[in-house]
Amino acid sequence: MPRKPRTTRDNLSSLKKAALTRSNPRYVLRLYVVGTTPRSTRAIVNIRKICDEHLAGRYDLDVIDVLKHPALAAGEQIIAAPTLIKKLPLPLRRFIGDMSSTERILLGLDLRSYGEQPLPNVQDQ
Repeated sequence: MPRKPRTTRDNLSSLKKAALTRSNPRYVLRLYVVGTTPRSTRAIVNIRKICDEHLAGRYDLDVIDVLKHPALAAGEQIIAAPTLIKKLPLPLRRFIGDMSSTERILLGLDLRSYGEQPLPNVQDQ
């Protein structure tokens, strides 16, 4: 008996299950900025630093300038910039600002639990 072809819904479901069940999931992030303002530049630097330190090799970060790609911003309903959207792993999360609150970002990315003490920095020891 021939196999039933997979639908888009089946493919999305498989992607969601894979993202949820992996012990080290790959993070898909989108950062929406407005041009090269100081706040946008800070947000890019800060989120790259957080990702490099806590998600090394496990993330895809797209930086999208809403001035160059307004349709993408409209599709995501971006009302403020900079805005970071965590697409995967689920649940979807949004962060607004210059990404300078590392603890808040780590909590939102589910990389740290509420009340958990930050890990000591190797340089601090």
